[in-house]
Amino acid sequence: MIGYILKGYPRISETFISNEIHLLENLDFSLHLFSMRQPRESFTHRSVKQIRAQVDYLPETLLAHLPCLLYHNLLLARSRPADYSRAFRLMLARFRRTKKVATIKHLFQAGYLVHSLLPGTGVRHLHAHFAHSPTSVALFANKLSGLPFSFTAHAKDIYTSDPRQLQEKIELAEFVVTCTDYNRSFLRGLSPGKNAIYRIYHGIDAGFFSTPSQGRKPSPPYRVLSIARLVEKKGLPTVFRALRHLADQGHSFRYTLIGDGEERQALLKFLHRLRLDNMCDWLGTQPHEKVLDQYRKADLFVLGCEVAKNGDRDGIPNVFLESMAMGVPVLATRVSAIPELVENGRTGVLVEPGQPEAMAEGMARLLFDLNLRNRVITGARQKVRDDFDNRKLISNLAALFEQAGLKDA
Repeated sequence: MIGYILKGYPRISETFISNEIHLLENLDFSLHLFSMRQPRESFTHRSVKQIRAQVDYLPETLLAHLPCLLYHNLLLARSRPADYSRAFRLMLARFRRTKKVATIKHLFQAGYLVHSLLPGTGVRHLHAHFAHSPTSVALFANKLSGLPFSFTAHAKDIYTSDPRQLQEKIELAEFVVTCTDYNRSFLRGLSPGKNAIYRIYHGIDAGFFSTPSQGRKPSPPYRVLSIARLVEKKGLPTVFRALRHLADQGHSFRYTLIGDGEERQALLKFLHRLRLDNMCDWLGTQPHEKVLDQYRKADLFVLGCEVAKNGDRDGIPNVFLESMAMGVPVLATRVSAIPELVENGRTGVLVEPGQPEAMAEGMARLLFDLNLRNRVITGARQKVRDDFDNRKLISNLAALFEQAGLKDA
């Protein structure tokens, strides 16, 4: 039995995790899920409904749940004083580095997990998704229980973490998984002596996104689509400025934006300032069925991904994979691992981040140059089938768990 420690479950923006869990269950792995947050959306994707694993939720905040957390941690400290002392000293060392109260919370959550939730589950290994708080809980749970742990690192959790804290996690983990070669190089740079750092792409359910949206020549008003969390690293202001350039050049289009996030109000106001309101639709967060409908209507998919001021950046956004599988050509930026998927002129078009004029030119090329468009659509579909089908990729993760003796007999 593998215990998965998750930041939140289920989450609409983390379909790749629910797909992974479902595929592992299909390969006869038994999982027990431990979520640090309750679900925030009122709906889920279909893969969540197919998952059989039991889910338990950790106390989410320190102050509101302090009596419960203290109760279980005190009992654990009394029953396993040496283990708790080691975990407590590690917590103090980590707290001194960053002065973040969350470090104390993570120890207490791990104590609650080990004392209240783990007994009787049969969990023999802990695997955390995201290198920040879920892996912090896994690290402390390892010290408190003796169970080995591993983790999957993604994007923001890598590049906004304190490098000293992240290095410690890498060196104490049984193995580390990350979703791009770009990330793997960064993590190996933090811990050169750690060999067990593996790149396994997320991939998508290529069968689910197999219905092509194209087969027709684009015609005005051209349908341009973006799907993203509304945060700085997605580079949406650059996309909006590029759209303004297209409009000024006399091109007729309809732009659809799907997603929500902390910068929603600022972005919608920016659309208004650019006088794009009457050409744009913001749909908020949508389930996969609604998203599929938008892919089928789209002539072009675009994001302006960039490195945020705090260092946050994307790995390979799954929406690129989905668009490519659906036959929607992708315009992207040369940031992080995106060129591992989007090869300029072969599987999409790449421009430099923060360059709206170049982005507008690239959008026009993909809409009007039919030879380029057809070549990109064909190459992109093949790339997804060959390298990003999650039903094939899951075998790589399964092999790591099998090596750890975690597959059910």
